[in-house]
Amino acid sequence: MKNLLKKRRPLIIVANIVFVVLALWLAFVVRFDFNLSDANLRAFWRLLPAVLVIKMLIFWRYRLFSGWWRYVSMADLIVIFKVVVFSSAGVIAYAVFVYRLEFIPRSILVLDGVFCFLLVSGARFIIRALREHYYPMVISTHAIKRLLIVGAGDAGQMIARELRLNNKLQSKAVGFVDDDQSKQREKFQGVPVLGQCLDIAKICLRKGINEVIIAMPSASSNKIKEINYLCQQVDVVCKTLPNVGSLIDGSVSVQMLKDVSLEDLLGRDQIRLDTQKITGYLSGKRVLITGAGGSIGSELCRQVARFNPDKIVLFENSETALFLIDNELKQYFAHVIVFPIVGDIRYRARVEAIFAEFMPEVVFHAAAYKHVPMMEINPAEAVNNNVRGTQVVAETADKFGVERFVMVSTDKAVNPTNVMGTTKRVAEKLVQALARRSKTRFVTVRFGNVLGSNGSVIPTFTAQIKAGGPVTVTHPDITRFFMTIPEAAQLVIQAGSMGNGGEIYLLDMGEPVKIVHLAEELIRLSGKVPYEDIEIKFTGLRPGEKLYEELLLSGEGVQTTQHEKICVAAAVVEDEDQLLHRVEQLQQFAREMDLAEVLKQLRLLVPEYTPATDSHLHRQ
Repeated sequence: MKNLLKKRRPLIIVANIVFVVLALWLAFVVRFDFNLSDANLRAFWRLLPAVLVIKMLIFWRYRLFSGWWRYVSMADLIVIFKVVVFSSAGVIAYAVFVYRLEFIPRSILVLDGVFCFLLVSGARFIIRALREHYYPMVISTHAIKRLLIVGAGDAGQMIARELRLNNKLQSKAVGFVDDDQSKQREKFQGVPVLGQCLDIAKICLRKGINEVIIAMPSASSNKIKEINYLCQQVDVVCKTLPNVGSLIDGSVSVQMLKDVSLEDLLGRDQIRLDTQKITGYLSGKRVLITGAGGSIGSELCRQVARFNPDKIVLFENSETALFLIDNELKQYFAHVIVFPIVGDIRYRARVEAIFAEFMPEVVFHAAAYKHVPMMEINPAEAVNNNVRGTQVVAETADKFGVERFVMVSTDKAVNPTNVMGTTKRVAEKLVQALARRSKTRFVTVRFGNVLGSNGSVIPTFTAQIKAGGPVTVTHPDITRFFMTIPEAAQLVIQAGSMGNGGEIYLLDMGEPVKIVHLAEELIRLSGKVPYEDIEIKFTGLRPGEKLYEELLLSGEGVQTTQHEKICVAAAVVEDEDQLLHRVEQLQQFAREMDLAEVLKQLRLLVPEYTPATDSHLHRQ
């Protein structure tokens, strides 16, 4: 087989020569009713050399001597048609100018083109048909996985075709299910439509299905939840494709299949990005990202790399996290220059040295301490990192003339009941104050929890389920806003292209979700039954935690923007000198580890801060 593949091009050339000769011969035979005279034969042999030369040159020019016939498509058919038209036009021109059509009937020239097209294209499609319908049948069917595809549209048909062509997958599409009545009892890619989505459980039992594939990239979360539930009833694995936003080029492959996840079931609407605006401020620019190894920071790195910046400076305090994101970017975005820098945002000399060396034009500030209960027992460190660190990076950005500075904030900064949220609110105020007098465009982006981020409830619940339970939830009524990590990063980048400076952008978080519902869905996704196989235990609210989060302070009027998922809060103006004086006092008390004064200064800086407990004071 390998030797045959090495000789593939000579074989293709020989085959095309045969097709050209045979097409001209058939044209003569048909024209003269299968009764060729000696004069007709002489005309054939006189015309044949010119036909061969003209057509072979044009075939070579348009690369008909390359390509794999087994993968021929409609696009190839159009190319072949054009090539045959051009080559036939060349033959006609030759016959007119050289022989003036004295011994060549015009109909022969037309018939020659028709037969040439039929032979050249027909041979390719015959090879493809044999490859797709005969060759797979001779492969052993041992351990073939039987699949049911949900959705008989373009995506489903692509999956069915790949399953038929790729024997290494050891899988077979048994049928489709589709709710479209017009598709019932039809066949697509040779695979029948067996029923509607409600029939999935029944079809799985009747046909011995091993796996169900949801091939509907735009399926709603409710639809995915319904299908996943039906699969669980008959103990069949359910997989799905990425959402529409992830399928950039529209192509679909079995390699994209993934297990149904919590993100699929929660269902976030697809994001519409204004790529022109984003490209305008990121393409060819020097970009610095603080906290580059964190959940949001690392995703910002991936998203920014898509827009072809001149270079990305990864500023991260954790060596391991920095190593991982640096390796990933160099592997998947080799065209982007990446500089991994270990450093702490609290050390001004280090920060200024990095800015002086790389002269960033855009800064995304994602570095922060974010774990609420942990910061309740480490308030001084929360101040040092979230307040002082932000102040150092923001003032350095102003000093070095950075064009845009985007700070990542949190919904916990609104009417905070914990130290973490309060320190983030102070950081917001510092950035807003600096924006009023700086040429740098400072903006803040405020959003809620992200699914799967480091230390969030999802990895915690997953580990608890794996251990057999119980899954611990603080309160049966506690709710949170959620979005996916890529969605949050994309909207942060989009917000960075907007505004003149000083704005606080709010991301549309959708409806709040009960944490207990997340736990129940994760248990079901693991194939278990909540409260039966896995217990859910309520442990009580933790220090600094509240039942629900908000995105807007009273006094912050909200206005829409040109992006349907981003709103802007009206700035609350404060006296900058007084703000800076109080921040300096706060930092001084943090350096002295005077925790009572730290909390007092936080209340003065953020009057809406209402601590849920002071129990952390004796624990640090």
